[in-house]
Amino acid sequence: MISIEQIRPELTWRLRQRVLYPAEKLYDMQMDEDNYGYHFGAFENNELVGVVSLFQKDKDFQFRKFAVDESMQNKGIGTKLLNFIIHFSKTGGGDRIWCNARLSAVDFYLKLGFSQTGTFFSKNGFDYEIMEKMII
Repeated sequence: MISIEQIRPELTWRLRQRVLYPAEKLYDMQMDEDNYGYHFGAFENNELVGVVSLFQKDKDFQFRKFAVDESMQNKGIGTKLLNFIIHFSKTGGGDRIWCNARLSAVDFYLKLGFSQTGTFFSKNGFDYEIMEKMII
């Protein structure tokens, strides 16, 4: 059974690094914005198996550093975590939730009702598209 809880930002770093940036150092996972966001973890049997960080600006919520342990992918954990933060954003007064989606994840977001914006960019060797979902 998966449970989702709000966690301290530093608890997200190891999973962020292992799944998203395996060539980087653990200390590179800290973002200045971490102190101003909400951080959530998905747990199975008290083991952290998924993380996401959420940042609010007015009625917009952006999520970043969304990662599920590779051994736990395709089991619905990412969907559960994403639905949790969508609900959190909605109850927090949000109108829109959005992310910089790696191109390899676009289909995942489309299945969950996100729209492609057609805005693409590359950063640190990865290609992204901004995706969004209206939640009002």
